Amino acid sequence: MGFPGNGGGPGSGFGPLLLLGGVSAVYLRTVQRTVPGGDSGELVTAACELGVAHPPGYPLFTILARLAMTILPLGSPVFRVNVLNALLGAATAPLLFETAGRLSNSYSGGILAAGLFCFSRLAWQWSVAAEVFTLNNFFVSLLMVLTVRFSTAATAQERSKLSLLGAFICGLSLCNQHTIILYVMCIVPWVLFRLQREKEISVRAIPRLGLCFGAGLLPYLYLPMSSYLNRARWSWGDQTTLRGFTTHLLREEYGTFNLVERFWLQSNLVVCVLAGCGLASVSSVLRRIMGSKALWCWAEWLFVISLIAFQIHLNYRICDQSNNGVVDKFARNLLGSLPPNATILVRGDLPGNSLRYLHYCEGQRPDVSLVDQEMMTYNWYLPKLAKHLPHVHFPGNRWNPIIQEDSAGTVTFNLHHLLNENRDKEVFVCIGLHEGDPSWKHSYSLWPWGVCEKLVHSTSQFSPESWIQHTKNMYNWTEEYGRFDPASWEAIANEEMWQARMKTPFFLFELAENPQQTEAVKVQLYKYAYELYKELVTAKNHPVNWHKNYAIVCERMLWLSAWTAADVDPELLLSEAIKHFSLYVAKAPEDPQKIAIDEVIKHLRKERVRAGIK
Repeated sequence: MGFPGNGGGPGSGFGPLLLLGGVSAVYLRTVQRTVPGGDSGELVTAACELGVAHPPGYPLFTILARLAMTILPLGSPVFRVNVLNALLGAATAPLLFETAGRLSNSYSGGILAAGLFCFSRLAWQWSVAAEVFTLNNFFVSLLMVLTVRFSTAATAQERSKLSLLGAFICGLSLCNQHTIILYVMCIVPWVLFRLQREKEISVRAIPRLGLCFGAGLLPYLYLPMSSYLNRARWSWGDQTTLRGFTTHLLREEYGTFNLVERFWLQSNLVVCVLAGCGLASVSSVLRRIMGSKALWCWAEWLFVISLIAFQIHLNYRICDQSNNGVVDKFARNLLGSLPPNATILVRGDLPGNSLRYLHYCEGQRPDVSLVDQEMMTYNWYLPKLAKHLPHVHFPGNRWNPIIQEDSAGTVTFNLHHLLNENRDKEVFVCIGLHEGDPSWKHSYSLWPWGVCEKLVHSTSQFSPESWIQHTKNMYNWTEEYGRFDPASWEAIANEEMWQARMKTPFFLFELAENPQQTEAVKVQLYKYAYELYKELVTAKNHPVNWHKNYAIVCERMLWLSAWTAADVDPELLLSEAIKHFSLYVAKAPEDPQKIAIDEVIKHLRKERVRAGIK
């Protein structure tokens, strides 16, 4: 069979376009409409604000995302960037088609390489959400095409043009994800060797290649420009100095070699190209041995189409994110639950990135102030943030719970200082406080507020009844518990929302456990906790720890001398404690306290027999 560029016939011009259209159609049908989990919210926010994303900055992605927001006419900012990512992912298909097709001289080999990669789970998942990995896949595919074209170029002029273009693409690709350096380090020496072997390299050629490579790196100028202007309400790092620029570029604040499976999508590209070449080789051998060229040609195409169709069928349900709004709903519920002019100390990617996107890009809750706990530990964060949050008072330039002034003369502070400086504001933490700074405990307490907690001065009076009313129906959350992949951001968001329902009864139970409480107050607090837990455990599916917590409350109330004041049937308490302790150990057999819980169950059963309860 022929292939484009090798006398492939009338279909040679339309094959890549049809492939691009087909993959684009599938990707755009399954693209996510709202903000995804992970880094997507932060990357889109950096583009919205024209700020700098986390190390190494991803300037090319930021610029392209901003262009997508400006040019594409429909949808929210994140939807437009998701669409951009889908189109970049689809553009990988014709590049793989050409690479494998030229190497194997086979249309079917090219189709197989493109289909296997584009409809693989990882490639598909990262192509329908705003992330940097798909752009990296595009560059790897583009470099492979240029390399194959260079290897088959017939003239010195053609090789010269391809080498200059390749040098530019190598530099440009490094403005996105740095793992592509593994390909650049292989391609560049090989190209120079080929030019030397053909005696086409000269004193003038090396500087020209270097200039093209440097031109590709120009997007990195965006980092110091954005940092110098300091107009972005969200931006990472200070790149106005050489030290700050290199720190960001080399990921010194983020982990240089912290790689996971999605970073190695680029190796799958090579595997899929090899698969296409392997198919062509096997088919060629079988045709020579068995004869009947036409029959084997049909069999080859049937195999390719069947395999790609099977892969689409296998991964479609997993990769279809068109109705996935879980993280977006999570963030909107959090923002909607907060009182006016609240200050939020965010922690972690889930609340931080999703809240930042909604707040800065979509203008949700402009009255609240977002402060990142982790970022407060960097010297550059608060001086930049203070310009955009003048009403939040920071008692220093960096959060450090141990020393008040570091060796460079930077004034630091702890959480106690920060809270005292903002006594007139309602301060919340989402999700949790950094464990390394307990200073706030001297004068403040954490009261449950759904997924978040409210930092309240110790002089404030706690009213169980009013707090229950505040927090009982705080969120509109209807997702079924346990329905998502445990490793997904959706599962984490769902878990947080379900566990948020338990925070108030758990808080009341902890207050009741305080030995300084009077007997009457203990009974009241245990009763509130009991009633809330009893309502929670009626759900069909819920976190397994709720069984244990509810059973403990029932068990505590049984042994109170004033249990009658709680107006709860002791026989019911005994039965409920046995039932839910038993359910817990059945569902959580790995709990290290299982043996102790089994002993409690035996004791409670003996008490039930002694009381004559069936």
